[in-house]
Amino acid sequence: MPLHSPQLVDDGPALVQAGLVHRVAPPAGTGPHPTVIMLHGRSGSEDVMWIFARTLPADWLLVAPRAIRHDPDGGYAWHPRHPAQWPSLTQFDEAVARLVQFMDALPGLYGADLQRVYLMGFSQGAALSYALAMRYPGRVQGIAGLVGFVPTGCEDVVRLAPLLDLPVFMAVGKEDPTIPYNRSLASAQTLRAAGAALTYREYDTGHKLTPAGLRDLTTWWPAIAR
Repeated sequence: MPLHSPQLVDDGPALVQAGLVHRVAPPAGTGPHPTVIMLHGRSGSEDVMWIFARTLPADWLLVAPRAIRHDPDGGYAWHPRHPAQWPSLTQFDEAVARLVQFMDALPGLYGADLQRVYLMGFSQGAALSYALAMRYPGRVQGIAGLVGFVPTGCEDVVRLAPLLDLPVFMAVGKEDPTIPYNRSLASAQTLRAAGAALTYREYDTGHKLTPAGLRDLTTWWPAIAR
């Protein structure tokens, strides 16, 4: 994890440029830095993803944005909530656009290297990561999707292989009550069909990452880093 504690950016010129409230932990030096954007799940915030920072190389720039709307159950969410249905790819389009704006601001703000940007998302944040990579092929160099899912309605996009050779780490909780196991298996199949270089890992747990998962993720990052 970077030596500096993550700093909150919720006002001022940096917020205007980035467009999203966020926390940032800059490494030493001026960059350009390999960068991980950490995307929280539903009802989360920019504060909750830092537990996963321990899996990342110490000299990388880490940023964690806050999602774009208030969630009815507290915290924030990346798409309008419709409890009776899984969110579609188009329902993530607004969040994808905001996240691309955020990403483009990072070189000027923090010395990010846009040729070495990675996404790490938890649950709904993983779904947003997949959505961005499908809408903007080539914009990110890897995705760590933690107990997440692939949005529905992406069949036409998947046929174009938008994730061709993209490294993806997918962590699945076999006992997850939030993301059912069959949903995870279907999501993995979709990622492979989209061309992803998928590292698929299952764990005997619920909607969380186990210590074994953290170890696997720690090993995966340097293996795919450019």
